[in-house]
Amino acid sequence: MTTPTTAATLPVVSLTDCADPNALARQSARIGALFGATPTVLPLTGPDPEGAAALTLLDLLRATGLTGGPALPVVILVNIAPRDGHWPNGVPFCYFRHNGHLVITTASHRVLAPVAEYLGLEEVRVTDVREVLEAAAADWAELSAAEVEEVTRTQFRSLWYVPLLARWLVDERPVPSAPLAVERPAADGVRVAVVDNFGNCKLDLPATELPGYRSGQELRVRNRREDREVPVRCYDRLPDVPLGEPGITVGSSGTGFAELVVRGGSAAEVFGLRQGDRVFHLIS
Repeated sequence: MTTPTTAATLPVVSLTDCADPNALARQSARIGALFGATPTVLPLTGPDPEGAAALTLLDLLRATGLTGGPALPVVILVNIAPRDGHWPNGVPFCYFRHNGHLVITTASHRVLAPVAEYLGLEEVRVTDVREVLEAAAADWAELSAAEVEEVTRTQFRSLWYVPLLARWLVDERPVPSAPLAVERPAADGVRVAVVDNFGNCKLDLPATELPGYRSGQELRVRNRREDREVPVRCYDRLPDVPLGEPGITVGSSGTGFAELVVRGGSAAEVFGLRQGDRVFHLIS
């Protein structure tokens, strides 16, 4: 049995690459006004925001488990804003639900792939901004034709549209949408998804899926600082890595995703790595 909730009691977590202080302040105020509490807004400011969003979304959904009892639903917003010219005003937004939690995200297959691969997501619902706003204005929302046009045409859709969509979905409004099967893009290697504050490099693949991974085995890692490949030993856990030495371990993210670490130091500095860098080639 779940705890009864209203929109005003739901926690909201937002991942966004619109991350300057002005943008973060506006998003916080708008989400707070719609949900009644200050949201957690996390900036995606690195060189590969899609990769960081993919791992972080998987982590957020997994973090809502193992509660030992009833828990509140969480609303998660993900915004990656590519302007590649393929879409009239940016990639559309889609949504899905997982174990009672609502996720609204840019319709990026790369962002969705880990949730599909490791949590079984098969399909999302894609929305069209104008269609949703016109349906809302005709049925449940106090929006004029001019306001519908303003929100439809804005480049800052993660501010003006996404929080409204989230609130309407939480309120179970009949939001128009279309199904979209989640594709799993072919990987061209194992990359750094996130560099944490210790300099540990969280990779985008489980340790057990790395070619040749097992405890005690050495794998060759690209050291960009030295422009060469170097052998790095595999360990089950970070505490097993000798002090001052590098290692590949089963990390804390994803479903046992690998981490490249230096015990007591920064793997990112030692290996010259940053978010999005390829660490291993995949051999089929």
